[in-house]
Amino acid sequence: MKYSEAIKPISYLKTHASEVIREVSKNHETMIITHNGEAKVVVQDIHVYEQTQDSLALLKILAQSSTSIKKGNYKPVRESFANLEERIAEKDVS
Repeated sequence: MKYSEAIKPISYLKTHASEVIREVSKNHETMIITHNGEAKVVVQDIHVYEQTQDSLALLKILAQSSTSIKKGNYKPVRESFANLEERIAEKDVS
């Protein structure tokens, strides 16, 4: 569905709530609800919402990683694995 077709007034949502939910869930699309002519709310399939949240989390991790690299807050891979092996060995001894 095109965004131009996915924009509906709140009165449409009120009178067609079940249909909107069915359509959004079936097609995994997003609907924009307006109030007094302004976009106010987004109705979205839960799976699409979860995918969006997962994508945002990954982007945040990437941004944090880039910042850490720029600040020099990182270890070479060999050193990281050596540290992990030491920690595992310490737990095996305990």
